Amino acid sequence: MTAQNNKKNVIASANSESVIASEERAKQSLTSEHKSQKPSHDATANNKQIASKSSLRGTKQTTTKKSLSLKPKLRFKEFDEEWIIAKVIDFAPLQRGFDLPVIEIKEGKYPVVFSNGILKTHNEFKAYSPGVVTGRSGTIGKVTYVENDYWPHNTALWVTDFKGNDPKYVYYFYSNFKLERLGTGSGVPTLNRNDVHAQRRCIPKLPEQQKIANFLTAVDTKIQQLNTKKELLEQYKKGVMQQLFSQVLRFKDDDGNDFPDWKEVKGNMLFKSVSDKNHSSDLPILAITQDQGAIPREMINYKMIVTEKSVASYKVVQVGDFIISLRSFQGGIEYSNYKGICSPAYNILRPVSEEINKDFYKRYLKTDKYIRQLQSKLEGIRDGKMISFKYFSEIKLPFPSLKEQQKIATYLSAIDTKIESVATQISKTETFKKGLLQQLFV
Repeated sequence: MTAQNNKKNVIASANSESVIASEERAKQSLTSEHKSQKPSHDATANNKQIASKSSLRGTKQTTTKKSLSLKPKLRFKEFDEEWIIAKVIDFAPLQRGFDLPVIEIKEGKYPVVFSNGILKTHNEFKAYSPGVVTGRSGTIGKVTYVENDYWPHNTALWVTDFKGNDPKYVYYFYSNFKLERLGTGSGVPTLNRNDVHAQRRCIPKLPEQQKIANFLTAVDTKIQQLNTKKELLEQYKKGVMQQLFSQVLRFKDDDGNDFPDWKEVKGNMLFKSVSDKNHSSDLPILAITQDQGAIPREMINYKMIVTEKSVASYKVVQVGDFIISLRSFQGGIEYSNYKGICSPAYNILRPVSEEINKDFYKRYLKTDKYIRQLQSKLEGIRDGKMISFKYFSEIKLPFPSLKEQQKIATYLSAIDTKIESVATQISKTETFKKGLLQQLFV
């Protein structure tokens, strides 16, 4: 086996307890400062507030024309030495990975690291752990840290020698490098390692590397925990929805009694097709998406030039309307939280009575069960062909009592609120990490 041995470069990690405690204090600062102070639009000011709570401190920058600053903007208080300027090749050199055609991969325990991360496992390895790998061809800029012996693929570049530096610090160093800026080629982007090697960067000594790496690892661990929590909530919601809509799980009414049995009725008994073109073209144009429903185009940076004449033929969508899209047979029927206009190619559905809870059907019409019904009903229809109201009408829909619809919708909305709350925490923590990367490195 031709494994490259870089185990000699593994550095004993510093005590992580103080680092994790620092990260927790920093996170508390991130949230408490937002509560007690007006948010600052100055990223430097925000991160100085974070630093003051986490033993990080701002430093006086010693810069001259055409020179690098020798100290980062944020720094742990026990460090004060200037950093050393070095070429990347003398810090953590990169090498092209090893050829391994997909048809020759034999499933095993060793990760195969491609330009965009770990996608396969193999029964052999070429490099000892730990490893730092980034894209050479295809995906440029993604950096992967590998904790097991691995096979760096030929589409990737891997660090062959850590040269006594902390491997995890090297990972964050390259993560903050913005390697995509050095990529060339318009069709398949390519990164030349020599272009990376020639770059000059400021490097701290090992103890400070370890402190930075441990701190950022604690932040990454928190992000991973939040992502896991979000995934578990989404799995729980999916399972509960399956049980609720199949009536395996039933609610009781407020008196503890059973609700009436569900009815099954055709779609046109609950919804009608509307085609309202009475507008002055001043309403926002809605994009019909599978993940966000009907949403104003400017909110998702959806750019499409339309003429004033064509907009005049667009249909009005009211809040609470449902839209059959070109992809409904893949992702269900979409819901609109916005008033706007959409292309006349779309079919707009509106509930026919007050006995229909929109939140209940917003969820049911996106379930796997309903999508399968659409697919079976429309078998043979080519990709991209619009589902007509006639087809929609022929599929039977569940019709519980209004109060049971409301109970189900309220319960699922509560789960959605929890998922959104965790997603917000993830976003804030990722923003916090981004600010750290920008100011902990030179």
